Amino acid sequence: MITIENLSKRFNKVLAVDHIDLTVPAGEIMGFLGPNGAGKTTTIRMVAGLMKPDTGTVTLDGIDLATAPEKAKAIVGFVPDRPFLYEKLTGWEFLEFTAGLYGVDKADAERAGLHYLEMFELLDWKDELIEGYSHGMKQRLIISAALMHRPKVFIIDEPMVGLDPRGVRLVKDLFTEMARTDGMAVLLSTHTLAVAEEICSLITIIHKGRIIASDTPSQIKTTIAKTGANLEHAFLKLTGAEEMDSLRSSLGVKMVPTDEKRGTPG
Repeated sequence: MITIENLSKRFNKVLAVDHIDLTVPAGEIMGFLGPNGAGKTTTIRMVAGLMKPDTGTVTLDGIDLATAPEKAKAIVGFVPDRPFLYEKLTGWEFLEFTAGLYGVDKADAERAGLHYLEMFELLDWKDELIEGYSHGMKQRLIISAALMHRPKVFIIDEPMVGLDPRGVRLVKDLFTEMARTDGMAVLLSTHTLAVAEEICSLITIIHKGRIIASDTPSQIKTTIAKTGANLEHAFLKLTGAEEMDSLRSSLGVKMVPTDEKRGTPG
């Protein structure tokens, strides 16, 4: 469903994404992991059609994003790490507006809007201005808006930011259902490794612009990272953070707590 071939992006002297290949089949949730600055968000923006790659191709359900961008984007639901909402609209107006952009029939838009508002417990707020929503409510609304046109591909960057435990559970269940029942391909970028391990059927780890591992969570833990521990341990080992911690320990270097750095009592 999502096919990335030889994708690269350079910013001045920095090669942020280094000629990567990646496939996300229909019905799978791909966890896209990496340290800060690894190239995750740049890759996601290129796959979503918000940034033009220097080299390579992105194909979504057989549609080349470069040659048929509108057709490709029409099947994509996208939630960026810093979503923008028109805060002078009500929640319901925002969903109607988004559905209109994708040409969703009015009756279908109403059914979908009510369904997601009820699912995310926003029905009582649908006629309130978005500026009065909490951060978690805004996150639930933007996810709802991205699903109004029943996309075949869903791309989301840091989905759990600002959500309370109940919201996190709702989102995890939703993603699992979308992949299993609707056959949607989900590309999910997150720093929350426990979430990735719980719901992702596939994991890709990017480091310094290159993909260093891509397989099922169990294969990454046991075969690639050669550890029987959890995904966090495997991630730290593969990205070198484990070796850095060991080096600090051998040198007698400790991480100074924030309060100590400021010279204030701990």
